[in-house]
Amino acid sequence: MNVSVIFKIAGIGICIALLNQILIKSGKEEMAMMTTLAGVIIVLVIIVKMLAEFFDTIKVFMQF
Repeated sequence: MNVSVIFKIAGIGICIALLNQILIKSGKEEMAMMTTLAGVIIVLVIIVKMLAEFFDTIKVFMQF
């Protein structure tokens, strides 16, 4: 596992948290919820992609 992925996910989390707080303070709670949901979906896509690579690697090693 690459450390840059952890930093990427942490950076996305920090950006989404800041944007969420700004939107809540300006009275746009619905947009804040959608922004949080978009951030969660982005992180899940990254994790699913990593899991697919992991299973492909395991499949290659199991063929030997």
